[in-house]
Amino acid sequence: MPEKLTNVTLVTQFLLLGLPDNEVLQRLYATFFLLIYLEALMGNLLIITITTIDQHFQSPMYFFLKNLSLIDICYISVTVPKSIMNSLNNSHSISFVGCASQVFLVVFFAGTEFALLLVMSYDRYAAICCPLRYEAIMSRGTCVQMVMASWFSGCVYGSIHAAGTFSVHFCGPNMVHQFFCDIPALLTLACSGEQSLEYMFIIVSCCFAFVCFILMVASYVYIISTVLRIPSSQGRFKTFSTCMPHLTVVALFLFSGCIAYLGSTSKSPSSLNLFMSVLYSLLPPSLNPVIYSLRNRDMKGKCFNLCVHINRPLV
Repeated sequence: MPEKLTNVTLVTQFLLLGLPDNEVLQRLYATFFLLIYLEALMGNLLIITITTIDQHFQSPMYFFLKNLSLIDICYISVTVPKSIMNSLNNSHSISFVGCASQVFLVVFFAGTEFALLLVMSYDRYAAICCPLRYEAIMSRGTCVQMVMASWFSGCVYGSIHAAGTFSVHFCGPNMVHQFFCDIPALLTLACSGEQSLEYMFIIVSCCFAFVCFILMVASYVYIISTVLRIPSSQGRFKTFSTCMPHLTVVALFLFSGCIAYLGSTSKSPSSLNLFMSVLYSLLPPSLNPVIYSLRNRDMKGKCFNLCVHINRPLV
Protein backbone atom coordinates (compact mmCIF):
# COMPACT_ATOMS: atom_id res chain seq x y z
CA MET A 1 0.00 0.00 0.00
CA PRO A 2 1.37 3.47 -0.72
CA GLU A 3 2.42 5.44 2.30
CA LYS A 4 0.42 8.55 3.13
CA LEU A 5 2.50 11.63 2.39
CA THR A 6 2.39 14.53 4.81
CA ASN A 7 3.25 18.05 3.73
CA VAL A 8 5.83 18.76 6.45
CA THR A 9 7.25 22.28 6.34
CA LEU A 10 10.67 23.18 7.76
CA VAL A 11 9.76 26.26 9.77
CA THR A 12 12.53 28.75 10.58
CA GLN A 13 10.22 31.62 11.51
CA PHE A 14 6.57 32.41 12.16
CA LEU A 15 4.42 35.33 11.04
CA LEU A 16 2.34 36.91 13.82
CA LEU A 17 -0.84 38.04 12.07
CA GLY A 18 -3.16 38.64 15.01
CA LEU A 19 -3.35 42.40 14.45
CA PRO A 20 -5.10 44.05 11.46
CA ASP A 21 -3.03 44.71 8.30
CA ASN A 22 -4.15 48.34 8.21
CA GLU A 23 -1.16 50.53 9.12
CA VAL A 24 -3.28 53.09 10.99
CA LEU A 25 -4.93 50.39 13.09
CA GLN A 26 -1.54 48.84 13.80
CA ARG A 27 -0.29 52.18 15.14
CA LEU A 28 -3.41 52.49 17.29
CA TYR A 29 -2.86 49.00 18.71
CA ALA A 30 0.82 49.80 19.32
CA THR A 31 -0.16 52.96 21.22
CA PHE A 32 -2.77 51.07 23.25
CA PHE A 33 -0.31 48.27 24.09
CA LEU A 34 2.37 50.80 25.03
CA LEU A 35 0.05 52.66 27.43
CA ILE A 36 -1.06 49.39 29.06
CA TYR A 37 2.55 48.20 29.29
CA LEU A 38 3.77 51.43 30.91
CA GLU A 39 0.87 51.38 33.39
CA ALA A 40 1.66 47.77 34.36
CA LEU A 41 5.38 48.50 34.58
CA MET A 42 4.99 51.61 36.76
CA GLY A 43 2.28 50.12 38.98
CA ASN A 44 4.18 46.92 39.70
CA LEU A 45 7.50 48.72 40.15
CA LEU A 46 5.78 51.03 42.65
CA ILE A 47 4.57 48.03 44.68
CA ILE A 48 8.03 46.42 44.55
CA THR A 49 9.63 49.69 45.72
CA ILE A 50 7.20 50.22 48.60
CA THR A 51 7.38 46.63 49.86
CA THR A 52 11.18 46.74 49.71
CA ILE A 53 12.04 50.06 51.37
CA ASP A 54 9.16 50.52 53.85
CA GLN A 55 9.51 48.56 57.10
CA HIS A 56 5.72 48.59 57.59
CA PHE A 57 5.32 46.31 54.56
CA GLN A 58 7.59 43.41 55.54
CA SER A 59 4.93 40.83 56.48
CA PRO A 60 4.61 37.59 54.46
CA MET A 61 1.59 38.99 52.59
CA TYR A 62 3.65 41.86 51.17
CA PHE A 63 6.62 39.58 50.49
CA PHE A 64 4.35 37.46 48.29
CA LEU A 65 2.84 40.59 46.73
CA LYS A 66 6.32 41.82 45.80
CA ASN A 67 7.02 38.54 44.02
CA LEU A 68 3.62 38.71 42.30
CA SER A 69 4.48 42.16 40.95
CA LEU A 70 7.85 40.91 39.70
CA ILE A 71 6.14 38.01 37.93
CA ASP A 72 3.62 40.39 36.33
CA ILE A 73 6.41 42.61 34.97
CA CYS A 74 8.16 39.59 33.47
CA TYR A 75 4.90 38.12 32.15
CA ILE A 76 3.78 41.21 30.23
CA SER A 77 7.35 41.95 29.03
CA VAL A 78 7.56 38.63 27.18
CA THR A 79 4.92 39.51 24.57
CA VAL A 80 4.00 43.19 24.50
CA PRO A 81 7.34 44.89 23.60
CA LYS A 82 7.83 42.51 20.64
CA SER A 83 4.30 43.22 19.42
CA ILE A 84 4.82 46.98 19.71
CA MET A 85 8.10 46.80 17.75
CA ASN A 86 6.50 44.67 15.02
CA SER A 87 3.63 47.15 14.66
CA LEU A 88 5.94 50.16 14.47
CA ASN A 89 8.29 48.46 11.99
CA ASN A 90 5.40 47.00 9.97
CA SER A 91 6.95 43.57 10.48
CA HIS A 92 5.23 40.32 11.49
CA SER A 93 8.09 37.84 11.79
CA ILE A 94 9.46 36.06 14.84
CA SER A 95 12.18 33.41 14.69
CA PHE A 96 11.52 29.77 15.58
CA VAL A 97 13.73 30.10 18.68
CA GLY A 98 12.05 33.39 19.61
CA CYS A 99 8.62 31.77 19.30
CA ALA A 100 9.66 28.77 21.40
CA SER A 101 11.09 31.16 24.00
CA GLN A 102 7.82 33.09 24.11
CA VAL A 103 5.82 29.89 24.67
CA PHE A 104 8.14 28.76 27.46
CA LEU A 105 8.28 32.14 29.21
CA VAL A 106 4.54 32.88 28.96
CA VAL A 107 3.63 29.49 30.44
CA PHE A 108 6.50 29.75 32.95
CA PHE A 109 5.33 33.06 34.38
CA ALA A 110 1.63 32.17 34.18
CA GLY A 111 2.28 28.90 36.04
CA THR A 112 4.41 30.67 38.63
CA GLU A 113 1.70 33.28 39.18
CA PHE A 114 -0.96 30.62 39.68
CA ALA A 115 1.23 28.73 42.17
CA LEU A 116 1.97 31.98 44.03
CA LEU A 117 -1.74 32.81 44.23
CA LEU A 118 -2.27 29.40 45.85
CA VAL A 119 0.49 30.21 48.36
CA MET A 120 -1.12 33.59 49.07
CA SER A 121 -4.46 31.96 49.79
CA TYR A 122 -2.74 29.68 52.32
CA ASP A 123 -1.11 32.76 53.88
CA ARG A 124 -4.52 34.39 54.35
CA TYR A 125 -5.86 31.13 55.82
CA ALA A 126 -2.98 30.95 58.32
CA ALA A 127 -3.31 34.65 59.25
CA ILE A 128 -7.07 34.54 59.90
CA CYS A 129 -7.75 30.97 61.03
CA CYS A 130 -4.52 30.37 63.01
CA PRO A 131 -3.48 33.85 64.24
CA LEU A 132 -1.65 32.61 67.35
CA ARG A 133 0.55 30.27 65.29
CA TYR A 134 0.84 32.53 62.23
CA GLU A 135 4.41 33.68 62.81
CA ALA A 136 5.56 30.09 63.39
CA ILE A 137 3.70 28.78 60.32
CA MET A 138 4.75 31.59 57.97
CA SER A 139 8.34 32.11 59.07
CA ARG A 140 10.79 33.91 56.80
CA GLY A 141 12.40 30.64 55.75
CA THR A 142 9.05 29.03 54.96
CA CYS A 143 7.98 32.01 52.85
CA VAL A 144 11.21 31.90 50.83
CA GLN A 145 10.80 28.16 50.26
CA MET A 146 7.19 28.66 49.11
CA VAL A 147 8.21 31.34 46.63
CA MET A 148 11.09 29.23 45.32
CA ALA A 149 8.71 26.27 44.92
CA SER A 150 6.32 28.52 42.94
CA TRP A 151 9.09 29.64 40.56
CA PHE A 152 10.34 26.06 40.18
CA SER A 153 6.86 24.68 39.44
CA GLY A 154 6.35 27.42 36.83
CA CYS A 155 9.67 26.50 35.21
CA VAL A 156 8.71 22.82 35.03
CA TYR A 157 5.27 23.74 33.71
CA GLY A 158 6.76 25.98 30.99
CA SER A 159 9.34 23.37 29.96
CA ILE A 160 6.70 20.65 29.59
CA HIS A 161 4.38 22.76 27.43
CA ALA A 162 7.18 24.19 25.28
CA ALA A 163 8.49 20.66 24.64
CA GLY A 164 5.00 19.35 23.92
CA THR A 165 4.16 22.19 21.53
CA PHE A 166 7.40 22.07 19.51
CA SER A 167 7.65 18.28 19.39
CA VAL A 168 5.16 18.36 16.51
CA HIS A 169 5.85 18.82 12.80
CA PHE A 170 4.28 21.88 11.19
CA CYS A 171 2.32 21.54 7.96
CA GLY A 172 1.25 24.31 5.66
CA PRO A 173 1.68 28.07 6.20
CA ASN A 174 3.63 29.44 9.17
CA MET A 175 1.03 32.13 9.93
CA VAL A 176 0.02 32.48 13.61
CA HIS A 177 -3.21 34.46 14.00
CA GLN A 178 -2.23 36.01 17.33
CA PHE A 179 0.01 38.91 18.32
CA PHE A 180 2.36 36.48 20.10
CA CYS A 181 3.18 32.76 19.97
CA ASP A 182 0.17 31.24 21.70
CA ILE A 183 -0.08 27.46 22.17
CA PRO A 184 -3.63 26.97 20.78
CA ALA A 185 -2.77 29.06 17.71
CA LEU A 186 0.45 27.10 17.11
CA LEU A 187 -1.29 23.74 17.44
CA THR A 188 -3.59 24.65 14.55
CA LEU A 189 -0.47 24.65 12.33
CA ALA A 190 0.65 21.16 13.40
CA CYS A 191 0.30 18.16 11.10
CA SER A 192 -2.86 16.17 11.64
CA GLY A 193 -2.72 13.80 14.61
CA GLU A 194 0.52 15.18 16.08
CA GLN A 195 -1.09 17.44 18.69
CA SER A 196 -2.01 14.55 20.99
CA LEU A 197 0.97 14.92 23.35
CA GLU A 198 0.41 18.63 24.00
CA TYR A 199 -3.34 18.17 24.31
CA MET A 200 -2.65 15.53 26.96
CA PHE A 201 -0.35 17.98 28.79
CA ILE A 202 -3.09 20.64 28.62
CA ILE A 203 -5.70 18.24 30.04
CA VAL A 204 -3.38 17.17 32.89
CA SER A 205 -2.53 20.82 33.60
CA CYS A 206 -6.20 21.77 33.69
CA CYS A 207 -6.91 18.93 36.14
CA PHE A 208 -4.03 20.05 38.36
CA ALA A 209 -5.16 23.68 38.18
CA PHE A 210 -8.68 22.58 39.12
CA VAL A 211 -7.34 20.75 42.21
CA CYS A 212 -5.40 23.89 43.21
CA PHE A 213 -8.54 25.96 42.69
CA ILE A 214 -10.50 23.61 44.97
CA LEU A 215 -7.80 24.06 47.63
CA MET A 216 -8.15 27.84 47.28
CA VAL A 217 -11.92 27.59 47.64
CA ALA A 218 -11.56 25.34 50.71
CA SER A 219 -9.19 27.82 52.35
CA TYR A 220 -11.64 30.67 51.80
CA VAL A 221 -14.53 28.61 53.14
CA TYR A 222 -12.57 28.28 56.38
CA ILE A 223 -11.63 31.98 56.25
CA ILE A 224 -15.22 33.15 55.74
CA SER A 225 -16.56 30.88 58.48
CA THR A 226 -13.91 32.27 60.86
CA VAL A 227 -14.61 35.88 59.89
CA LEU A 228 -18.35 35.49 60.43
CA ARG A 229 -17.68 34.46 64.03
CA ILE A 230 -15.98 37.80 64.75
CA PRO A 231 -18.45 39.76 66.93
CA SER A 232 -17.43 43.24 65.77
CA SER A 233 -18.70 44.35 62.37
CA GLN A 234 -15.65 46.62 62.05
CA GLY A 235 -13.40 43.64 62.74
CA ARG A 236 -15.17 41.57 60.11
CA PHE A 237 -14.82 44.34 57.55
CA LYS A 238 -11.12 44.83 58.31
CA THR A 239 -10.44 41.11 58.00
CA PHE A 240 -12.40 40.81 54.76
CA SER A 241 -10.53 43.80 53.33
CA THR A 242 -7.23 41.88 53.56
CA CYS A 243 -8.75 39.01 51.51
CA MET A 244 -10.68 40.88 48.82
CA PRO A 245 -7.67 41.94 46.70
CA HIS A 246 -6.42 38.37 46.55
CA LEU A 247 -9.87 36.99 45.73
CA THR A 248 -10.29 39.57 42.97
CA VAL A 249 -6.88 38.80 41.45
CA VAL A 250 -7.54 35.02 41.55
CA ALA A 251 -10.92 35.48 39.84
CA LEU A 252 -9.41 37.79 37.19
CA PHE A 253 -6.49 35.46 36.46
CA LEU A 254 -8.55 32.26 36.26
CA PHE A 255 -11.46 33.84 34.36
CA SER A 256 -9.27 35.44 31.68
CA GLY A 257 -7.17 32.28 31.22
CA CYS A 258 -10.18 29.97 30.99
CA ILE A 259 -11.99 32.22 28.52
CA ALA A 260 -8.90 32.33 26.30
CA TYR A 261 -8.15 28.60 26.28
CA LEU A 262 -11.75 27.44 26.01
CA GLY A 263 -12.43 29.84 23.17
CA SER A 264 -12.09 29.37 19.45
CA THR A 265 -8.73 28.36 17.95
CA SER A 266 -9.65 28.61 14.28
CA LYS A 267 -6.98 29.07 11.62
CA SER A 268 -8.62 32.22 10.29
CA PRO A 269 -8.25 35.71 11.78
CA SER A 270 -10.78 36.44 14.48
CA SER A 271 -11.45 39.57 16.53
CA LEU A 272 -12.72 37.31 19.30
CA ASN A 273 -9.41 35.40 19.42
CA LEU A 274 -7.48 38.67 19.55
CA PHE A 275 -9.71 40.01 22.31
CA MET A 276 -9.30 36.83 24.38
CA SER A 277 -5.51 36.80 24.02
CA VAL A 278 -5.35 40.47 25.06
CA LEU A 279 -7.66 39.64 27.98
CA TYR A 280 -5.40 37.09 29.63
CA SER A 281 -1.99 38.48 28.58
CA LEU A 282 -2.50 42.18 29.39
CA LEU A 283 -5.34 42.40 31.89
CA PRO A 284 -3.93 40.60 34.99
CA PRO A 285 -0.50 42.33 35.01
CA SER A 286 -2.02 45.77 34.46
CA LEU A 287 -4.91 45.46 36.93
CA ASN A 288 -3.17 43.65 39.80
CA PRO A 289 -1.40 46.82 41.07
CA VAL A 290 -4.64 48.79 40.83
CA ILE A 291 -6.58 46.12 42.72
CA TYR A 292 -4.05 45.84 45.55
CA SER A 293 -3.51 49.58 45.89
CA LEU A 294 -7.23 50.47 45.84
CA ARG A 295 -8.45 47.65 48.11
CA ASN A 296 -5.64 47.99 50.66
CA ARG A 297 -5.90 51.22 52.67
CA ASP A 298 -2.27 51.16 53.86
CA MET A 299 -0.93 50.45 50.38
CA LYS A 300 -3.14 53.15 48.84
CA GLY A 301 -1.92 55.74 51.34
CA LYS A 302 1.71 54.83 50.81
CA CYS A 303 1.37 54.94 47.00
CA PHE A 304 -0.19 58.41 47.25
CA ASN A 305 2.55 59.69 49.57
CA LEU A 306 5.30 58.29 47.36
CA CYS A 307 3.79 59.85 44.23
CA VAL A 308 3.51 63.22 45.99
CA HIS A 309 7.14 62.94 47.12
CA ILE A 310 8.32 62.10 43.59
CA ASN A 311 6.38 64.98 42.02
CA ARG A 312 7.45 67.53 44.65
CA PRO A 313 9.51 70.27 42.98
CA LEU A 314 13.11 70.67 44.10
CA VAL A 315 13.80 73.90 45.94
